[in-house]
Amino acid sequence: MKAAVLRGTGDAFTVEDLRLRALGPRDVHVRVAASGVCHSDLSIQDGTIPHPLPAVLGHEGAGVVIGTGADVTTVEPGDHVVLAWVAPCRACFFCLRDHPELCEHGLDHAFASPYATASDGTAFLAAFGTATFGEETIVPERACVKIDPEFPFELAALVGCGVVTGVGAVCNSAHVEPGASVAVIGCGGVGLAAVQGARLAGAAPIIAVDRVASKLVLARRCGATDVVDASGTDPVAAVRELTAGRGADHVFEVVGRSDTIEAAFEMTRRAGTCTVVGAGSFSDMVKFGAMQLMVGAKTLRGCVYGSTDPARDFPEIVRLQQAGRLDLDALVTRRIALEELNDAFRAMQAGEVARSIIVY
Repeated sequence: MKAAVLRGTGDAFTVEDLRLRALGPRDVHVRVAASGVCHSDLSIQDGTIPHPLPAVLGHEGAGVVIGTGADVTTVEPGDHVVLAWVAPCRACFFCLRDHPELCEHGLDHAFASPYATASDGTAFLAAFGTATFGEETIVPERACVKIDPEFPFELAALVGCGVVTGVGAVCNSAHVEPGASVAVIGCGGVGLAAVQGARLAGAAPIIAVDRVASKLVLARRCGATDVVDASGTDPVAAVRELTAGRGADHVFEVVGRSDTIEAAFEMTRRAGTCTVVGAGSFSDMVKFGAMQLMVGAKTLRGCVYGSTDPARDFPEIVRLQQAGRLDLDALVTRRIALEELNDAFRAMQAGEVARSIIVY
């Protein structure tokens, strides 16, 4: 099977023929039908997120089961599935406390052993354990969530990361209440999903902040009542002006940089909640004054994978899309072939897209 491989940090992707390892008793063999191109993949490529290489990236995918290990009971060949990059064990400390997104073993399958080998003998890991930048993959049974076979693969792929991360940040992590004011900084795929999550929650106003005008247009389609072009105005002052000078009840930072996290905290009202969704660098330090933290009485929190339980949330996202309460089509900017992956990364860095979708 063909896959786009990353052999070293900073390298371009090359499409190569790989041979998958044998199925284990609890493994599932999936033919990937579609994969989103997420900013976290870029963060592995450029070294922001440390990950052993060489590897096949891609963690936002959907496809068809074409084989199962002897002990698999929840899916069978022909099932349509969305892949979860955190595969909850359901038995560890965090899983038993309703935090499957923090599962202590949720990424074991990503690093345990290579999942495929090239003709020159090079062994490749499956980044995030899913490796959806390939025509086929092998994942643990617990990473497969069966969905309605009528649901389009191109949208189902987005469910596996971007959509549940954004919607989940609002609904599962922050528990935004009806009528609350919300600001979202960063209107890529995850940020636009967060805007839609705020709309689902009944928030008002919903303020979208970005530096790219085309993304702000998409944000209005996704439910933003107001937009702030941060390339030409002070976003903190603009959000405060739109919220009676106090700041927003909830602010979601979906960029992953210290300057935007600090701005998000500034535009959060006193006793409000600032949720960091963006995946930043371990070396990028965020600074606040000690008195500022005490006097503001604000909650600053992180959010992993939208506090998602894949078995619960993936089918619910599909249902909401089918009911017309989500607009996942708005997140798909380009449909590409696997060979166009390097240009998709360029477009993502340039801010040209919400999501590029590889269609196999």
